[in-house]
Amino acid sequence: MGNLKSVAVPLLLAFSLIHLPFAESLWFFNYHIHIRNDLPLLNLPPHQPNLLLHCNSKKRDIGDRPMTTGQDYTWETKINFFRTTLFFCNARWVGHKSRSFNAFIADRDEDRCLEYHTSCMWSVRANGIYFSYNNDTWFNEYPW
Repeated sequence: MGNLKSVAVPLLLAFSLIHLPFAESLWFFNYHIHIRNDLPLLNLPPHQPNLLLHCNSKKRDIGDRPMTTGQDYTWETKINFFRTTLFFCNARWVGHKSRSFNAFIADRDEDRCLEYHTSCMWSVRANGIYFSYNNDTWFNEYPW
């Protein structure tokens, strides 16, 4: 009987963890982070990068991304068990402004990014960095 308890209790605990409300997003969903360059050209040639983007997390460096107007950069991540997943970026509008922002914070974004295909949509614009949870309504979350 003691042996049954030593097997049943851990199995019961594991089963209950799998059914926590956030467990599905932790282990099954890939979150897609999209950052689109919607900056005006302002006397630059059309194919000249006017946005330099660098994004990373504690464990993963996405690297430098020179972006032209209209270009979209996307990567995927999963939320870790402790819900501490964080990607932060530095956006530099060449010759104008620079701004750091959090592109993905697990406890902030796990619910709001589920609505539109598990995607967090960002748009870098002349007056700031905008967020959308549905690719229709935009909020200026990080003014320059």
